[in-house]
Amino acid sequence: MIKRPISLYALCGSQRLASTNRRLLEALQLACPDGVTIAICDLIGDLPIFNPDNEGDKTPPVVEQFAAGIRKADGLIVSCPEYAHGIPGGFKNALDWLVSRDEVPFKPLMFAHASHRGDLVLAQLTDVLQTMSLHIVQDAFLRLPIAGKSDETQAAMLLEARESGLLSVSLSRFRHAIAARA
Repeated sequence: MIKRPISLYALCGSQRLASTNRRLLEALQLACPDGVTIAICDLIGDLPIFNPDNEGDKTPPVVEQFAAGIRKADGLIVSCPEYAHGIPGGFKNALDWLVSRDEVPFKPLMFAHASHRGDLVLAQLTDVLQTMSLHIVQDAFLRLPIAGKSDETQAAMLLEARESGLLSVSLSRFRHAIAARA
């Protein structure tokens, strides 16, 4: 059982600062149970296009910084929209940088989904992330369909989800799965 605080690293598949996926991750930050912290990655949009020739000694510093955030985290949270029935290019690029590295194998991962649709991207992400040997914690899956709603409605739904315990329940399930693997 993990006795120390649990650190989670959240990866947002949308690079828009006001995206529903980012808002969901920010709401999860506010709903953390005691002993759990969430840092949201702000590096994905800065990563260069993946090129295997630039791995190893040639790995760009921003990629090393991105990988270091993943390495030090006890688990990952992914919130990603579906673009044209698939994974957004920038997010897939970030994952490509991690494929041959050792930060992700067997790392626990939780999905936080901000839409009532997007099952295609969830299936594609599941396939890619399992291929990368991440451990997807199905019991912690969170879906809060705020996409397409007004800013005011999104804020109200996120507040209700926080106050009702919906967000903290998913985080607690994720925390339990992480502790059980330690």
